[in-house]
This record gives sequence, C-alpha cells and structure tokens, in this order.
Amino acid sequence: MTDGGPGGFDLGRLLAERGAERYELHARHLNHQLPRMLRTIGFDKVYERAEGAYFWDAEGNDYLDMLAGFGVMGIGRHHPVVRKALHDVLDARLADLTRFDCQPLPGLLAEKLLAHSPHLDRVFFGNSGTEAVETALKFARYATGKPRVLYCDHAFHGLTTGSLSVNGESGFRDGFAPLLPDTAVPLGDLDALRRELKRGDVAALVVEPIQGKGVHPAPPGYLREAQELLHRHKALLIADEVQTGLGRTGDFYAYQHEEGVEPDLVCVAKALSGGYVPVGATLGKDWIFRKVYSSMDRVLVHSASFGSNAQAMAAGLAVLTVMEDEEIVANARRTGDLLRERLAALVDRYELLHEVRGRGLMIGIEFGRPSSLKLRSRWTMLQAARKGLFAQMVVVPLLQKHRILTQVSGDHLEVIKLIPPLVIGDEEVDRFVEAFTSVMEDAHSGGGLMWDFGRTLVKQAVANR
Repeated sequence: MTDGGPGGFDLGRLLAERGAERYELHARHLNHQLPRMLRTIGFDKVYERAEGAYFWDAEGNDYLDMLAGFGVMGIGRHHPVVRKALHDVLDARLADLTRFDCQPLPGLLAEKLLAHSPHLDRVFFGNSGTEAVETALKFARYATGKPRVLYCDHAFHGLTTGSLSVNGESGFRDGFAPLLPDTAVPLGDLDALRRELKRGDVAALVVEPIQGKGVHPAPPGYLREAQELLHRHKALLIADEVQTGLGRTGDFYAYQHEEGVEPDLVCVAKALSGGYVPVGATLGKDWIFRKVYSSMDRVLVHSASFGSNAQAMAAGLAVLTVMEDEEIVANARRTGDLLRERLAALVDRYELLHEVRGRGLMIGIEFGRPSSLKLRSRWTMLQAARKGLFAQMVVVPLLQKHRILTQVSGDHLEVIKLIPPLVIGDEEVDRFVEAFTSVMEDAHSGGGLMWDFGRTLVKQAVANR
C-alpha cells in the first residue's frame, strides 16, 4: 500500500505541476466549447480557493458567489460540519455498498428528510437531480398504469432521456428525438391541464414551483387546483424541488408557500450534497413505493449502483443538521426579502430594468426594451444579433469590475438569476446592490465596459450564425 510519497499518488504535487493547464486540458479532452465560451465572455478566471460565499484568486482578491454552483452550494462552500462528517465517514471504513445489507446512514437521512415532509413516507436515493426526476417519472407511470406525463412550457427537469422528455426548452431537446410521448402545458393554465387529463392517459404533472429558467413562480392557487384536478383523474403531482428545495425560497420546499399542496412525489438534490458528494432523492407516498416494489421479485426493479453510498448520506445528514442549527431557511427568507426589495426599488430608476421577481434567495432580474431613443437603438441592435446579449453584458462587468459571479437564467433570456449560498447576509446584499447599481449607471450612460463588451458579443453572435 502506498502512502502517497515518492512514486505514489500526490494530489497536491499533481495540481501544482499541472493546474495551470486547466483550460487547455478541457479544450483537448472534455467539452471543447466550454473554455471557448468562458474566454469569450471573460469568465476564464483561475480561482485558488473558496469558502462560504466567496472565492479567492492567486492574488488574494475575493469574489462574491451569487450562483452557488447553480444552487448546489446551499450552505456555502467547505462548511466545517460537512467536512468533518466526510472525514469521519472515511475514517470509519464502513462496509459500504455491499448491496446486500441495510446500512444505517440511508435510513437516518431518509428519516431526517421525511421529518420536513410530513405527508410523504419513503425515499429513494440516487446520484443527481435528473436521476431523482427519472425515478419520479418511472414511479408515477407504474403506480398509475398510465403512460403520459405532463410538464410545463420552459421547464427544466434534467438532461437524461426521461427528464429531457419533460424539458420545456427546445434548445435542449433538438436532435435527441425520439423522446417519451409527454406533453407540455403552459404554467398556470388549468384549462390546458383539464383538457389533457380528459384523455385519461395522464400519469402525472411534473412542475417546478418556481421555474429556474426565467425565475417564474407558479401563479397563486395553481399548484393546489392542479393537484385537485390530477387526483380527480387518478393522476399524480410531482414537485421538482431540485433547485428550489432545502430552503432556497424561504421555506424548506417551495410548494409549501401554498397552503394545502401535498405532492405525491418530490424530487430534491443539489444542496443536499453539501457541495461534495452528488446525491439525489425522490420522496413519495407509501402506496406508490409499495406498488413499485410489490414483491421480493421486484426488490431491485429500480436501483442505483452508487445510490445511498455512505459519503453522500453523511454529507446529507450534515447539511440538514447545519440547516436546523444555523436557521438557514429563516436566513434565506429574511435576506432574500431584503435583496429583492432593494433591487425592486431600482426598477423605476432605470428604464432598462423591467422587473425583479422570485422568492427567498431565488431572484430573477429581468431587463426590457428602454423608452429613450438612444438606449432603444442600442437595445434593438443587441436583440437583432441575439436575444439575451444585454443580460450577458450585465453579468460581465459584475465579475470583471466588481468581482461578483452571476449568470443569465437561460439561453435567449434577458434575465439574470441570483441563487447565492443561503448563508449570505446584509454585507453581501449591500455589495451586490451597490455593484449592480454601478453597472446600471454605466449602461444608461452609454459608456464603460458594458457597451464595449456588447460590441464583442454582437460580433461573436453574428460569426456563429
């Protein structure tokens, strides 16, 4: 057995010797478009370390993270409680993944998750958000005996084939047909839902209580009325809480904002990992699980090789403990309300700023067509080249000038989505609002880094046609 000395594996030495090649290695061996895209938008940074809601570069400059790895870093990066839990589980040298025993950690994590989900009874653990959705789709079809699942326009539920079939964005679906025979309905349109249910073949509706693409909350009352319609037609409600769950919106789940909503299946992932070990979970009602796993012959009818592994379970238990001990959900609600209110106060001040919406620390900042002639002509030029360029123009100076990491909420959208770690407070709110105000001032003055970069983006967009 090697001790990592001379001739053995030494991670620190490997990173010291080869770390500077990171962008070249990606270009050569991985998705070659990623480094190209990062260099185009000026995001080809080299971050040396991270903690909480911040990154640091080699010069010691700090960067405020308002993206949280698309929601993965719910309790911030490298939380000491999660780190200790992972050290402890590795040191314990558990007999993990034998596949033919019942380890305690999965049961303990399921118990802790279900304590926040009192109307649900059982949990299946996989490895990602898209796996959690795949599980829900399979369980809904089998439990109801019906083939079709409804989803909402502009939804995002993952990119594997099943979850892609309920993805409401054509850009992700194009070229991957044939997919499953599922059907889109507009978010909030109960009449469209009612028409589809009358056909009698619908197993479920899968819905994000707040759509990540564009940050669009379901209209008030929609989830409750949709649930009633679905149950009347013996169909299920699936809540995709992969991004919105675990405190993101100021409640443990986003569906809890609406009284009386009790989904039959709930999908979570992202923040449950603590930012370390990929994990996904599908929570459901007892009768659904009993129907899927109806006999000993069907004991492995749905499983995952790495599901319920000890490291993921330990991380999940640590995350939920931190959320309880540090009152993370309450902080997300309070800080999110403060940030949203301060940003909304700028809407009347800047004509390019159209709307601020969302809940908790899931906030969408939408830009729109200005009224003044000078700004309108520039806006029209950007829109003609590619819709969504203005939002990208805002993201770049936030990073380059103010060292704040954000990103647009989807392709061809003039919306920035803020999903920071749920541990941020007043200091981070002040820093973001001041930086955002400065960028808006530059945008409305017609000068600065923004419009220079805008011209670069226009050239790139035209070249890519």
